[in-house]
Amino acid sequence: MARQLDEQIAGRFQVGQRLRVLDVGMGQGTQALRLARAGHTVTGVEQDTTMIAAARRDLAAEPEGIRDRVRIILSDGRDTGVHFLPGSFDVVLCHGVLMYVADPDPLLAGLARMLAPGGLLSLLVRNGDALAMRPGLSGDWAGALAAFDSNSYRNRLGLDARADRLDTLTATLAAIAAPLHAWYGVRVFTDLAPDGAEPPADLDALLAAEDRAGRTDPYRGVAALLHLCGVRD
Repeated sequence: MARQLDEQIAGRFQVGQRLRVLDVGMGQGTQALRLARAGHTVTGVEQDTTMIAAARRDLAAEPEGIRDRVRIILSDGRDTGVHFLPGSFDVVLCHGVLMYVADPDPLLAGLARMLAPGGLLSLLVRNGDALAMRPGLSGDWAGALAAFDSNSYRNRLGLDARADRLDTLTATLAAIAAPLHAWYGVRVFTDLAPDGAEPPADLDALLAAEDRAGRTDPYRGVAALLHLCGVRD
């Protein structure tokens, strides 16, 4: 996903441009810290205090110049209009959040308002068109059959979550003036890898295969996750 995001940023902004980035649901700050290291100013929004503590711990180990480029706000991301003026950011990330939001449209509309004209909205969502893949490949035939007719699922954390379909999100992005510019699949081949598994010795080859599959039909259509990139009109 980082490769995909970098590709979209490089295609939209001038080389060396210092971007204003909003990362909603930043988790432990993986993307926020990576982008700050690249020279961008990042505001991270997260509601899980444990995640915030982990992000602050990693940030504290960075040089002062990088620490100064990161701001962290405790919030669930639905009150961006309280914290920021419309058009305040060049890039808005919302990765792994929509699956926990019952009605994502208001959140998405709020995020789109935060974008400056020409700004990039990056979403990472569970692929509702491929919900049967994980249970099917695991031999859970009842679960696979049920997944064909549902947008709901139980994730690896044991939490009930929801998936989004590409056509629905495409229509939503158009309606909020941030139409879909590009989309990718994420975790095409590796979705069944156990949590906490050690990276394999051939990690570079694995990433190359995932990257190629994530941008190639029909493989990207059955990925566990979808990475959608919209551009503000």
